[in-house]
Amino acid sequence: MENRSFVDLVIKEIIQPGVQRLMESLFFSELREGKLSIQRLKGWALQHYLQNVSLCKGFALCMVKNAHDSFLYDYFLHRLREEQDHPELTRQFGLALGLKEEDFEAAVPIFECLAHTGAIIHAMFLGSPEENRASALVNESMVQRYSEEFYNTLHKHYGLTDKDLKFFTVHAVADQEHTAQAAKVIARYATTPSKQHRVRETASHMVRFKLAKFEGIYQEYA
Repeated sequence: MENRSFVDLVIKEIIQPGVQRLMESLFFSELREGKLSIQRLKGWALQHYLQNVSLCKGFALCMVKNAHDSFLYDYFLHRLREEQDHPELTRQFGLALGLKEEDFEAAVPIFECLAHTGAIIHAMFLGSPEENRASALVNESMVQRYSEEFYNTLHKHYGLTDKDLKFFTVHAVADQEHTAQAAKVIARYATTPSKQHRVRETASHMVRFKLAKFEGIYQEYA
């Protein structure tokens, strides 16, 4: 596809450096060493559960928004179906850490996570297709990478089982397909310099939101 080289450049210049910065953050540096507190892991589970619920609603919104476009409608229908069990998988992980059902019911987003989720929903509701999927390309690239880190480290240092970590095994594989799909949508719709500029801006902002999310969790659940 003609615009694929543009997408590859966004991945190389914006997303991959962002992934590297995330992996070098205090959250993941301590996780790899087995020194990240259970409290911070619980905080991630609570905050990501809230985000997963928002994403399910966001994909339903995208279906309605794009009901006139069969390509996008089918795309977001497929994504909703794949996303529907993710809140429960996140809850399953949190319960294995010692959280209770009432903890999830009482959870509210911290500032940085609210900003991150708000940016995702903004891209879904107000963004063009290429902006929407630029946001997704950043998030899914990062989730794919950190799912590998979570899975390997939580097995090694925290004694969790494959059942406890199903969220991460699912994402380590599925998000390879999701990033490829998002890249195709961007290449399909980012056909002018102005649209490509918006893609780069959206990706740059989302990297910053994602990094801030993990820093916020690290500080809030100290």
